[in-house]
Amino acid sequence: MATGHFLHWIGLIPALFRRFYLLILIVVVMASPALGGPEHQLRQDIISVIRDQMAAFQRDDGVAAFSFASPDVRDQFGTPKAYLAKFQAAYKAVYRPKSVIFLNLAYSRGKLVQRVLLQDPAGRAVVALFPMMQMTDGSWKIDGCVLVPATGKRAGSAFTSDYLG
Repeated sequence: MATGHFLHWIGLIPALFRRFYLLILIVVVMASPALGGPEHQLRQDIISVIRDQMAAFQRDDGVAAFSFASPDVRDQFGTPKAYLAKFQAAYKAVYRPKSVIFLNLAYSRGKLVQRVLLQDPAGRAVVALFPMMQMTDGSWKIDGCVLVPATGKRAGSAFTSDYLG
């Protein structure tokens, strides 16, 4: 009798797996529009701007790096040379990162802020906060940069740190 009971359960396993996989398939199909929705595209657009600016820094291309800055930041620095010099001196983690991990896109103080975990050339981890500004043509520009030590604590007072922009 026990053997029959055991075989009954063995026979149910494929049916349970079919139901489980069907449930997973339904969840994935229902989530697909959200994964490719407007929020996803917005984040990808912003990440692309930051990646492109970092690539310009890697090439020491101050003109290209400066082109990704918002009009307010460009007014503050005046020239691509001054902008590049600031990053070379004070923002080494952004200028020459050893590693880059894009974290969440948040909304803070009326702006979208992309958080990026960086490792500077000396191996120290920092979180770079990039406030973003949308232009009238729909494109995005970087409206500053805040570096916060990556201590594992909440960065509640991040905007009291070194702020560029």
